[in-house]
Amino acid sequence: MIKHALPVTRDADFAAWYQAVITEADMAEESGVRGCMVIRPWGYGIWERIQRLLDDRIKATGHDNCYFPLFIPLSYFEKEAEHVDGFAKEMAVVTHHRLIADGKGGLVPDPSAKLEEPLVVRPTSETVIGVAFARWVQSWRDLPVLINQWANVVRWEMRTRMFLRTAEFLWQEGHTAHATEAEAREETLRMVEVYRDFAETCVAMPVIVGEKPENERFPGAVGTWSIEAMMQDGKALQAGTSHFLGTNFSSAQGIRFQNKDGQLELAQTTSWGMSTRMIGGLIMVHGDDDGLRVPPRIAPWQIVIVPMLRDNDEDEALIAYAKDIQSNLSTLTALGEPVRALLDLKPAKPATKRWGWVKKGAPIVIEIGGRDMAGGNVSMIRRDRLYRDDGKLDSQVVLRGNFEADAPQLLADIQQALFDQADARLKANIAPVSDWSAIEAMFADGQRNPGWADVAWSKPTGTVLDAIVERLKALKLTLRNVPIGQTAHPDAACIFAGDPAVERVLVGRAY
Repeated sequence: MIKHALPVTRDADFAAWYQAVITEADMAEESGVRGCMVIRPWGYGIWERIQRLLDDRIKATGHDNCYFPLFIPLSYFEKEAEHVDGFAKEMAVVTHHRLIADGKGGLVPDPSAKLEEPLVVRPTSETVIGVAFARWVQSWRDLPVLINQWANVVRWEMRTRMFLRTAEFLWQEGHTAHATEAEAREETLRMVEVYRDFAETCVAMPVIVGEKPENERFPGAVGTWSIEAMMQDGKALQAGTSHFLGTNFSSAQGIRFQNKDGQLELAQTTSWGMSTRMIGGLIMVHGDDDGLRVPPRIAPWQIVIVPMLRDNDEDEALIAYAKDIQSNLSTLTALGEPVRALLDLKPAKPATKRWGWVKKGAPIVIEIGGRDMAGGNVSMIRRDRLYRDDGKLDSQVVLRGNFEADAPQLLADIQQALFDQADARLKANIAPVSDWSAIEAMFADGQRNPGWADVAWSKPTGTVLDAIVERLKALKLTLRNVPIGQTAHPDAACIFAGDPAVERVLVGRAY
């Protein structure tokens, strides 16, 4: 039996396993404030890679980065009723600007320093950006406005889990304004496609792109599209969203422009975002019972070199040998970028360092001992396939020159292998379901998550939809999205409402 590096397995307790990966891989830790986390260097390094690769894609579609304030006047939210209602229970509010001593050794808000208007700590920026758009946009010549910001936001979550649902998290949020509805809708779909490409190409995370049902829309949106990823426990993770806001926010914020005929019109707006939640998805899609497995495109270090130092006369030569390998690797290009190779010279036992990098999920770890150096070799571990068929660690001794020559292709192979594994799991765990009894049977075990049901859907609204949502809630299920490009069979009936189906919707449990 294999003795794995983590204290708990996925099968034994998936939630505890998830937390163990974060801890053992030095991803993040508690901060002392409920729902807030300290993101440690390896976790933040992954976020920096996500930022870099996604930011390049955002800018390639014509968007510019900017920054807006963390504090937003409460009155800005009150202008858009549905929006404020959707976020009201999650808002953190600043009411005073100074503290004074309470006479008992503590501090309290100074009653004389109460703000004239409360300030909301940014939960999202549609309202404050809308006010700016109203200043910037006067004529059709000022459109489109295409901006993005990288920022932190605060949503006062009651039940928190690192990376997946935290009171404070990091993200990017794009906001645009357009002259026509057609342009705004095109932008909405363009950006959800950017998210799909990023998730699949960079994070090796296959996703389903689709429109959210009415009850799952972003507060104040006309339409919301998402990318949905399947975790190893069968649950869904909404990994990115893009919203067509129509004129709801422009009407509330006064974003008007003079068209070519000299008439005033309301601008059509969009917003879209992806957050550090993607790191939680990365863990649950690619992690195994030995820790994290990071796809090479987003790994801070793709190849880690561990010389097996023994505090003897051989160490100096071994370090020189390892440095030469690192230097050669750094001249190579893999997956469109220079290879990122790290030489680990920390004063720790070689086995401790090896398993430390295994748990962090570095794509390739190479160990170099005196025998390797003498033979011109390296001992290589591929993180995507850690063990041989006999259960022993798959450490392959290869000629140094061959390894250096093959390294770019090895990294590309690991990237593809991780995607293929996740894609096969996704496809194997989406099942067509034709009636409600089949839904009940599929999800009868409340502790087991068999994947997602693909069902005929008549696109109900209002009280009919509300009743369906409550019915699903009893099984802890939610409507995920309506995959783009899918339609229902002409003779199909909605399994919930009984009406003729117009499309198909995915149903499952979710984070």
